[in-house]
Amino acid sequence: MKKALLIVDVQNDFCPGGALAVPGGDQVIPPLNRIISYLAPFPGAKGWLIVASRDWHPAEHCSFKEQGGLWLPHCIQDTNGACLHRDLDVHALNSVVFDKGYQRDKDSYSAFGGSIVLSHMGTFGLRFSLEEILRKLNIRELHVGGLATDYCVKATALDAIKLGFKTYLLTDACRAVNVKRGDDVRALNEMLIAGVEFTTTDEVIRG
Repeated sequence: MKKALLIVDVQNDFCPGGALAVPGGDQVIPPLNRIISYLAPFPGAKGWLIVASRDWHPAEHCSFKEQGGLWLPHCIQDTNGACLHRDLDVHALNSVVFDKGYQRDKDSYSAFGGSIVLSHMGTFGLRFSLEEILRKLNIRELHVGGLATDYCVKATALDAIKLGFKTYLLTDACRAVNVKRGDDVRALNEMLIAGVEFTTTDEVIRG
């Protein structure tokens, strides 16, 4: 494997009706499903890994306003709000989902702050970071989409560049919060300056 589709935080709480909804957040799902469908059922046969990240917060997480953070409570562990959106074709992800912000006093906008529990050499319960999994599978190129452009998507793409991955932003498969007008444009410019290349899901499918 050399490429990965990295789906960032397409969770119920970040979509319309959720606790911290991103405007038009569910609009990222159709383009993401198109590329998942293109790669399914055996993405590995095409040299791809499909992974997702999700916020997975304890009830008193440091990012929540009640604990001095910036945000209303969202994506609380084992709630519907924390689940990946039901319309996202998660069956193609093969349960490769990286949890981030799962410790009360630690947060991460970037998917690279996430980890997954896997068995290794007969031992269960070991946590592996996203970077560790990508390195083990010889992933060199990332295609990033999800929520939100000006927060977790941006942080993930910038970390990917810092770690040496060739990084593409799927511009049709991300949406911004825009707490301040123009946050989306500023985020795009920051990623572009850092070396992130822009593409779309249709361009990836066409090769």
